[in-house]
Amino acid sequence: MTASATTLSPGHSLLGPVQILLSAVAFGAMAIFAKQAYADGVSTGSLLFLRFLVAGLLLLPWVLWRRLPWPRGRSLLTLIAMGAVGYAGMSACYFNALHYASAGTVALLLYLFPVIVILLSSLLGEPLTRRRLLALLLALGGLAVTIGLEWSTSLRGLLLGLGAALIYALYILAGSRLRERGHPLAAACVVTLSAALCNGIVVSLQGLQPPASGSGVLAIALIALISTVIAITLFLAGLEKTDATQASLLSTVEPVVTVLLAAVFLHEAVTLSQLAGGALILAAVVVISRERKPAELTLTE
Repeated sequence: MTASATTLSPGHSLLGPVQILLSAVAFGAMAIFAKQAYADGVSTGSLLFLRFLVAGLLLLPWVLWRRLPWPRGRSLLTLIAMGAVGYAGMSACYFNALHYASAGTVALLLYLFPVIVILLSSLLGEPLTRRRLLALLLALGGLAVTIGLEWSTSLRGLLLGLGAALIYALYILAGSRLRERGHPLAAACVVTLSAALCNGIVVSLQGLQPPASGSGVLAIALIALISTVIAITLFLAGLEKTDATQASLLSTVEPVVTVLLAAVFLHEAVTLSQLAGGALILAAVVVISRERKPAELTLTE
């Protein structure tokens, strides 16, 4: 977008941040569904493969029936890489890190990705404003208070957690710079099927461990529909109206959603530190969501 671009209406300028926030809510619900799938005997590799395969098969008939425009050329190759390398790689690092570090530590390491996005975006020419720095500090402070951190983590766990953050940051940067990506549903279809193919190769070597009962099947279906199809589609649609830095900061609401949903559905206790951390993260969301569209940003804001 250039400075001469048509001015967006206030409602339209808020649409992108709202889509990113709804995407974060959908992603935040995945941990709840995943616990049910694990309880039903599904392995991590099988869960990832079935998640992306079912999501892709849900999207493909809809895209074909509506004859939605597919991404082409460089955009198509980028989306394939985002699925096969981005989602598959980030998921592999994240879930393997859980074997060497606590869930809270891994989650906090993953949500260092806004820092990486801001640093890389600055190198690529995005303005680094005072508003963004304030939102970043609020978000990181909120994550630290909400999740906590164990410094007894092994080096392997730290490296895997940081690897997940780096890969996710690159995923966001790649998505924010796509042009002519086609319809968001078609783009999401490419991403999910590419991730399914990559995870399918892993499962072919390790063996498939499908759900043992209907509760596990339902959990995987909900992960595929809500935490994959809806989440990725909303995220890609939101990236068309925001930039990488804004999208990454808005996404930090996801662990807050997970904590709240775990309290409601899994009866996990919510501590005062989690409430305080959630308030800081929501403050960061408010700060960054009030930012003007990228065409109007200045270095002195």
